Amino acid sequence: MPSFDIVSKVDPQQLDNAVNVTKKEITNRFDFKDSPVTIELNKKDMKIDLEAESEMKLKQIMDVLISRSMKQGLDPLAFDMTKEPYQSGKVTRQEVPVRNGLKQEDAKKVTKLIKDSGLKVQSQMMDDLIRVTSKKIDDLQAVIKLCSGANLGIALQYVNMRS
Repeated sequence: MPSFDIVSKVDPQQLDNAVNVTKKEITNRFDFKDSPVTIELNKKDMKIDLEAESEMKLKQIMDVLISRSMKQGLDPLAFDMTKEPYQSGKVTRQEVPVRNGLKQEDAKKVTKLIKDSGLKVQSQMMDDLIRVTSKKIDDLQAVIKLCSGANLGIALQYVNMRS
């Protein structure tokens, strides 16, 4: 029976490459000359620590990081921008968690969307992925199109397609 998996994963190597390219570009920019800027990736906790002298410069760093991540093939929805920047001495800091894995409430949103669509498919939550099975590959492709078109606020990838 044909099936595929819906996941939300970030490749750590691509994320590391995007952060390194961002560091390089920021150090070469004229408007960041002689200003304290720190961009660090914590691979264990999957978060990026940013530090700059103002909130405006933090936003510029985030714009560069998102554009470089997109060139590396990462979805911008993988970055959780909900945490506000905070002042720490003379610098402004911000933690940007990277969403890696499908949380339970996000998985419930996706399965509800699939069940409400009326397609003849079965969806099953398994840890941090959702397995979708059907008798027809066309129905599976319709589920992929449905999930891609829906604005769920999470980065989804469709892997492990079997026929």
